[in-house]
Amino acid sequence: MVAPVSTREPSKRIEATFGFIDLAGFTALTESQGDHDAADVAARFAELTRAALGPGDRLIKTIGDAVLVASPTPGDALDLVENLLNASSADKALPALRAGFHHGPAVEREGDVFGAAVNLAARVAAEAYAGEVLATKAIAAAASDRGIPVIEIGPIALKNVKLATVLSSIGFMVGAIDSAIDPVCQSVIDRRAAAGQLNHDRKTYWFCSLTCAAAFASNPQWHVGAAMRSTAAPPRERTSKRPR
Repeated sequence: MVAPVSTREPSKRIEATFGFIDLAGFTALTESQGDHDAADVAARFAELTRAALGPGDRLIKTIGDAVLVASPTPGDALDLVENLLNASSADKALPALRAGFHHGPAVEREGDVFGAAVNLAARVAAEAYAGEVLATKAIAAAASDRGIPVIEIGPIALKNVKLATVLSSIGFMVGAIDSAIDPVCQSVIDRRAAAGQLNHDRKTYWFCSLTCAAAFASNPQWHVGAAMRSTAAPPRERTSKRPR
């Protein structure tokens, strides 16, 4: 019997800057607004990602509320994520983004990419807070060369990564002065167009919908705690998992 001819495309080695970007608070958004609205938000996020791609960038795949992108160089990756952050901050239906980037070799096969560098980018993204971009050395160096604020966090133990990885937080300046983050669904909203606001413990919180406002009113302390864990935990807590 003659063996069937394989139609599989051959693998090839590539080197690129890989990034995982996802929607912080997507699970809470699904709970508060329902599956259909959440699916619309994920689709909109994918559309904005495609629009943010530069000439050499690629959207490798979408994974629920996340995207995997690849750029030829760290500088190209910085352009991509800055474009996406600017676009997403202007879209009030989207929750805040978080991202992780790493530059290294990988295997490309049938449009997908595989390897330790890709896996490391995913682990870096999992450490990011809402609204934060984390990166390894090559991307941090490129950001610093451009005058973008960079805060080195130090060596962080990442899940299933043998050695601690030095991470840096990249300080992109995006979003309007009048923006706020809904503490329930983590959506970036314009205070002037918010569905409502509530005061708790001498602080004002804005909401994208009355549903989120009601959820907050039923248990404000829980939502305030979740928001603080996702946006303001100190560097020494970096090895813990954050709420999404």
